[in-house]
Amino acid sequence: MNRRNFVKNVGLASAATLGTISPLAAAHFNKAGETFHLDYAPHFGMFKAHAGDGLVAQLEYMHAQGFRSLEDNGLLGRSVEDQNLIGKTLERLGMRMGVFVIDGGDNWKISLTTGKKEFVDTFVATCKKSVEAAKRVNAKWATVVPGFFERRLPIGIQTSNVIEALKRGAEILEPAGLVMVLEPLSDTPELFLRHSDQTHAICKAVASPSCKILYDIYHMQRNEGNIINMMEACWDEIAYIQIGDNPGRKEPGTGEINYLNVFKWLDEKGFKGVCGMEHGNAKPGKEGELALIEAYRKADAFK
Repeated sequence: MNRRNFVKNVGLASAATLGTISPLAAAHFNKAGETFHLDYAPHFGMFKAHAGDGLVAQLEYMHAQGFRSLEDNGLLGRSVEDQNLIGKTLERLGMRMGVFVIDGGDNWKISLTTGKKEFVDTFVATCKKSVEAAKRVNAKWATVVPGFFERRLPIGIQTSNVIEALKRGAEILEPAGLVMVLEPLSDTPELFLRHSDQTHAICKAVASPSCKILYDIYHMQRNEGNIINMMEACWDEIAYIQIGDNPGRKEPGTGEINYLNVFKWLDEKGFKGVCGMEHGNAKPGKEGELALIEAYRKADAFK
């Protein structure tokens, strides 16, 4: 340890002992700046208590804590100016863009399962818009949710309708190098896409490198469990991972999922993609943000 780090660590430890800084904060500052073994991606708002509202300040804070990617579900709703600002800041910091949502407004509820032309047209138009946004932030992945069940149609017909719509989307995304990652969700049983094996079969049918699986561990724990075995079974179609503990959808260590083992397994699989932090903070304020970072340090300590 060099002299500067030694003095800093001794000072922090002493301050913690004297009560001027909490042991949690001391641990946080001793680790600050170190990258993680896996590539975890926070989202805007996760560290607002420390960084404030500014997009650049939040990205700089994420980078300073060792994070090297960003998720921004609402990217399509941002101005072109803000999209360019995010892209330039990510490039300057050496960070990469995780997912944003191919969001056609209420299109995720007005489902592609229906096969109706107006819904497919909205999806195709949003894919075109997404390609342009992706260029501004150098994005490689974008989330797609096919929408709700159409109860007046047999499940096989609904599945065929989704596959055909996704093929249309892949025709636009593939030349641009943008991958739509299909996300099975647990928010409501009204959703069409709910299981990883179902999503795997659809990806095989679309048969495009631009149609893969977003495996959200929180949602899949709720819908099917058996997390590592199901990821193994679907691994050839998984392109993106998202994180959230259950119950509560907060950071690792706040629920029942053994994230230390899950992250170790992902590392052993050689996963080099992004693990999106698709969850809230268990506690408010600066202390909650420090606790979240420390939770990732603990879950990431598999080596």
